[in-house]
Amino acid sequence: MAAEIGLVLYPGVQMAAVLGMTDLFQAATALAARKGAETPALAVSHWGLEAGRPVRVDGVDAPGKPAVLVLPPALGDAIRREDAAPFAAWLRQCHGEGVRLASICAGAYLLGETGLLAGRTITTNWVIAEIFERRFPDVRVDTDRLLNDDGDIVTAGGVMAWVDLGLMLVDRFLGPGVMLEVARRFVADPPGREQRYYSAFSPRLLHGDAAILRVQHWLQASEAKEVALETLAAQAGLEPRTFLRRFRKATGLTTSDYCQRLRVSRAQEILQFTTRSVDLAALDVGYNDPGAFRKVFARIVGLTPGEYRKRFRS
Repeated sequence: MAAEIGLVLYPGVQMAAVLGMTDLFQAATALAARKGAETPALAVSHWGLEAGRPVRVDGVDAPGKPAVLVLPPALGDAIRREDAAPFAAWLRQCHGEGVRLASICAGAYLLGETGLLAGRTITTNWVIAEIFERRFPDVRVDTDRLLNDDGDIVTAGGVMAWVDLGLMLVDRFLGPGVMLEVARRFVADPPGREQRYYSAFSPRLLHGDAAILRVQHWLQASEAKEVALETLAAQAGLEPRTFLRRFRKATGLTTSDYCQRLRVSRAQEILQFTTRSVDLAALDVGYNDPGAFRKVFARIVGLTPGEYRKRFRS
């Protein structure tokens, strides 16, 4: 018996990811067969629209339905609601019949149109997170994570997260031994990376609160060197309590966490593009205690400053 993984070819889908995942699953199946593993093969199917109905478009006449339907990343703008509607209805039906759903990067837009993400925490590319949350306000986005697995629905972060999702599915259907061997052959890291290793701090700026936006611009220009509550509230022209409440509502962060993320973002640039020591980088961004800086950096980025420099130094 083969476990079928369906890849959905919606308008604007990135074909490089579709073909890459197809190759990865086929390579995993071939490797499992050579090892004599007593596991099902992975069959890959491609799905598109025909006369407004989702159908297989790969020319393979196979019975049954996929165990998983994957929405690969997109290039360009997110899929429009009118284009998404036929896919969304079909995905809801499949989910109700026990099919697992997965999205990668902007594929989350199509998954969002199903309504199945309401009340859930998902991940997608950090670049589109704010726009996604405005389109789907009942969905929480955690861009620190590269994969978010709810069992019935899995979401993956950036464009190349198709590799991580693909390896996770190989692990699930063919086992960790096959997954690790495929990862080695594809020269890919096994699942376990975090999206926050790669992302830069991207604050919410589309919230519509002009007073808070003014403070955000001031903090950016001043590199968050002055973070006293009285100073920030004065920049906004608000009473401190009112300012704190509105700042949290607009940005999703406390002023302390927001300023720490701005400082760490600047430290990432220093570590990547200069030869200054970690201790000097800490001083440059406003931390007099290098030990405290290292703890904050690791909490936000998921790597120590030294690990970050080793991985990303330009």
